[in-house]
Amino acid sequence: MNNVVNNSAPPEVGATLQRMRLARGLTLEDLSRIAGVSKSMLSQIEREKANPTIAITWRLANALGVQIGELLSSEVRSAELIRVVDAHEIPTLPGSHAGYSLRILGPMDLAGKYEWYELTLAPGGELASQPHDPGTSEHLTVLTGAVELEVGTEKKKIKHGGTARYPADQAHVIRNAGKTEARALLVVVQR
Repeated sequence: MNNVVNNSAPPEVGATLQRMRLARGLTLEDLSRIAGVSKSMLSQIEREKANPTIAITWRLANALGVQIGELLSSEVRSAELIRVVDAHEIPTLPGSHAGYSLRILGPMDLAGKYEWYELTLAPGGELASQPHDPGTSEHLTVLTGAVELEVGTEKKKIKHGGTARYPADQAHVIRNAGKTEARALLVVVQR
């Protein structure tokens, strides 16, 4: 005898999404910005007025730092002591137009306070940033290659293994002037 349950209704992710968002201290606006999903769509999903597409569900799961299955599950899971995030689950901000890629390593619930990224710069690539909020600082550690850092009118070269600490509340640029790819760990601290 085959006991197959035919459940044609899509999973209701609204309550799970809202629980996860609130547990991380994120507003609808925060999650909208991080996931690249409109605030009105998020609101509709949370109120069970809309079911997200797989693409939107994947973006939301990445933004929340969970597996897509966790977002689709209505079960409330006990807190894990160790949460491993596989490489394919880590959200990446591709800046291929400017020769960089930025992997978001920090959990989304710390966004706006402490953020850390793996920055990869192709030869000639650069990450140019407008001033962040007042009091924000960045800490850049070069893992491979070398980069040039420009903050205001000052420029410094950071070699493999070196760390630069600087105010990020003014325009700043991290560029790879070398002939090989450069990788760095970038930590942003907002006060």
